[in-house]
Amino acid sequence: MLEKLVNGLESFLFRHRRWGVVFFVLCTGLLGWQASLLRMDAAFVKNIPLAHPYMQTYLKHQAQFGGANSIMVAVEDAGGDIFNPRFFNTLKEVHDQLFFIPGVDRSQVKSLYSPSTRFTEVVEDGFSGGPVIPADFNTSPAGLQKVRENIEKAGIVGRLVASDYSAAMISAQLLDFDPQTGEPLDTLAFANELEKQLRDQYQNEHIRIHIIGFAKMAGDIADGARGVVLFFVMALLVTAAMVYLFSRSLLLTILPLTCSLVAVVWQLGLLKLVGFGLDPMSILVPFLVFAIGVSHGVQMINAVRQRVSQGMSSKQASAAAFRALLVPGGVALLSDTIGFMTLLTIDIGIIRELAISASLGVGVIILTNLVLLPLVISFVHLPVKSTTQARSTAIWRYFAKLASLRYAWVIIAVTVVLYGLGLTQATQMKIGDLQRGAPALHESSRYNQDTFFITDHFAITTDVMTVIVEAFPEACTYHDVLQRIDDFEWLARNTSGVEFTASISSVARQVNAGFNEGNPRWLVLPRDSASLAQLVSQIPTSSGLLDGNCSVMPVYLFLRDHKAQTIGVVIDKVKHLATALDTEQVKFRLASGPVGVMAATNEAVASAQMPMMLYVYGAVFILCLLSFRSLRATLAVIIPLYVVSTLAQALMTLLNIGLTVSTLPVIALGVGIGVDYGIYILSIMAQKLRDGMAVQQAYLEALCERGNAVVFTGLTLAVGVSTWFFSALKFQVDMGVMLTFMFLVNMLGAIIILPALAAVFWPKHKSFTKQ
Repeated sequence: MLEKLVNGLESFLFRHRRWGVVFFVLCTGLLGWQASLLRMDAAFVKNIPLAHPYMQTYLKHQAQFGGANSIMVAVEDAGGDIFNPRFFNTLKEVHDQLFFIPGVDRSQVKSLYSPSTRFTEVVEDGFSGGPVIPADFNTSPAGLQKVRENIEKAGIVGRLVASDYSAAMISAQLLDFDPQTGEPLDTLAFANELEKQLRDQYQNEHIRIHIIGFAKMAGDIADGARGVVLFFVMALLVTAAMVYLFSRSLLLTILPLTCSLVAVVWQLGLLKLVGFGLDPMSILVPFLVFAIGVSHGVQMINAVRQRVSQGMSSKQASAAAFRALLVPGGVALLSDTIGFMTLLTIDIGIIRELAISASLGVGVIILTNLVLLPLVISFVHLPVKSTTQARSTAIWRYFAKLASLRYAWVIIAVTVVLYGLGLTQATQMKIGDLQRGAPALHESSRYNQDTFFITDHFAITTDVMTVIVEAFPEACTYHDVLQRIDDFEWLARNTSGVEFTASISSVARQVNAGFNEGNPRWLVLPRDSASLAQLVSQIPTSSGLLDGNCSVMPVYLFLRDHKAQTIGVVIDKVKHLATALDTEQVKFRLASGPVGVMAATNEAVASAQMPMMLYVYGAVFILCLLSFRSLRATLAVIIPLYVVSTLAQALMTLLNIGLTVSTLPVIALGVGIGVDYGIYILSIMAQKLRDGMAVQQAYLEALCERGNAVVFTGLTLAVGVSTWFFSALKFQVDMGVMLTFMFLVNMLGAIIILPALAAVFWPKHKSFTKQ
């Protein structure tokens, strides 16, 4: 039935091949125009698992207490002392400039110049206080000395002022939309504005500007991602050279490359049509589409060339190659596509976009490289050249011995040992970031250097987790409620990885001591509601410690860093404390803040890892089973893939690469692309075995027909992605390492492990003897 369908499709297409080519040209023109309209697109909400319970809490209280999408700008005095007129004038200008950049939530801008930045001191008559920078401030020595005293009284050293007084901080929350246009905030344009209006304008030999936050990080990643074009060109040239070495024909080099580029154009055009932009984190997908297209294109030109050497015309050879490769190639590409689509099960927008982008790209390769390519080749006159290659045949004859039982058991034993060693390392793989700073960027990047400066000079950074305490109106006037919060804060503060904490409870105790001449014995919470109400009245809602009716009170945990181990320890402790301290009326809810988002993302990645792998392998298993109609053949393809996936996870452990939003898809990509090798080899073997041929002879036939193309494809893909080692983006380097490993080792698995398994699975097929 399937053979009849393929033959009918071949007859129709090659009977109307001119119209077929015209159709592809028109579609390429239309989708190329759409691709030209595609723009870089990055949004904070795409990087978080919106359905996760932590993010439900985050979104519920984001408007009132701010979210994780914040910006921190540290203005540093190059001389190491901020108390000079030039610094304070510049700080005021930077504050005002940031305040008026579209997209900044002006009510959430905080610095020494903010009216809400106040100090309080105990005097003879009770309390005295005011803005840290008074309304009549001037930059005279007396004025600067007054501000220094106010800063110390306000207790903001380490928060708004560096611990060594070398810099001052300006922080701001960002809106989700541009207030001027009402459109969603263009994160990349906003990052560009930060550079132009802050760093470019105010940084000089006396003043240094350090900027961190999601928007700035996304902008720096986008800047680095633009360098991907260079790597694309490099890979194109390398691939072209290798295809030429393989085909020995300029024309047969240009055609598969052109059809693969057409696939990329179609992919980008379809992305625009379905309403997506090109996120910096998924900008690598077009290259993968190109590489996969080349690999299948090489199989096609190899098949055509072999048939031309047997005396067929170009049209006959192209039609025969189409019939021979449509099913195995289609199954391989469908396996790739379905494998990528399994990423849609992960509730993170950027991964879902990557899944859609990769699925569209690989899906169109079925048309461009399995249909368009043979149609175009059919118009080309190919000279008859003998494909007999004695050296290649001798090598394959040597490799064919791997399909004998004597060698098969040795190979399987070695594979089992490697799998066992890999599994021990793979189980130690960490979920989340394993380095300081932004893991997508190199440690030497400007963003990470800014991050290191801020973490080294300030007591608090963006590594903040916010635990939301939900209670009832006026709950902060009840001793039992504040005492629970105080107990929670004290226990959380003494957790490994927590550097500092803040809550309404700890501030209320300080205010109580202030009411009693600053005596530390009064650093306690009064038990009567009237006294508590008096204390809480001194804490404005602008402090972020309570809402308007005192029913929601955040507890801020400032962490040492956002490494996976640190977050894991803190999350486990907070969950334990919440379970112990929760009541019917008081609930400790995880989590908000940047680290809350990271924790939710880590948990989403961890929970998605196993289902994703099951879906990927399940899809590949079903497609192979339908194609080969043999459980043994299917297992011969799946087992090497699974071993390589385990070894890839072991490699991540050894290279200190965590499983994150950027590395999780690589495993699915590696499995999806790696299955191609086995399918192309086994499709020939299965046919020969059904004809009664011995396993070893069937394997030799498969190698002689497709072995060169399989090895060439693996090497070409590996060399192409290995250029990523020199990228300005750390996550691209990590992906390059992982994909290079998986491309090469999956190819070796198809050449070495697959025939060994075939020898064991079909033991009754006798091995052939050398004639």
